[in-house]
Amino acid sequence: MLTIPPAVANTGTWETDGMTSSTAASTADAAATGADTGDPRIAQVVRRHGARADALIEVLHQVQELHGYLPPDSLRLVAVAMRLPLSRVHGVASFYHLFRLEPPTAHRCAICLGTACYVKGGGQVAARIEQRLGVRLDDPVGDGVWALQHVSCLGACGQAPVLVVDGELVTRLPVDQPEELEARLEAAGLPQRTTT
Repeated sequence: MLTIPPAVANTGTWETDGMTSSTAASTADAAATGADTGDPRIAQVVRRHGARADALIEVLHQVQELHGYLPPDSLRLVAVAMRLPLSRVHGVASFYHLFRLEPPTAHRCAICLGTACYVKGGGQVAARIEQRLGVRLDDPVGDGVWALQHVSCLGACGQAPVLVVDGELVTRLPVDQPEELEARLEAAGLPQRTTT
């Protein structure tokens, strides 16, 4: 069972991001059992890494794999279980673009806007996909079904411009051939939601 360290718990009432010591202690108990989220796997992930502060990114990554995103209750349980301020856990989760704080949409498209892709027309492809899907770039909730995000690199610079649709890499998009580009976007599964 996870508990608040005696050195901290015995210093009287303390507060971290709105949690008093008694609230944090009960949250730690919940983290140990998984009762607060109904998912004991969160505490198991933290234990697997020895609750080490230097493992926070990997813990958050594994918690996100469990839920598809990082719900607030999960962040709170990670903070208590790792004995870190919630502000630090939330700060790390909100800093890195690969972490999601909102439930994911059913479909995602990531367009590379790194140097090689941008020079080869990645920005134009992003604008076309925004029009096609009727969503804004980097709006995490998109339209509730589709979300479009930019990434700095997908590791396929020699095949620029590239994007990933629901986990599938699409390469060498023909920016200078609008009809072929539309056909490739359609083949990748990107629906035409709006008119051009």
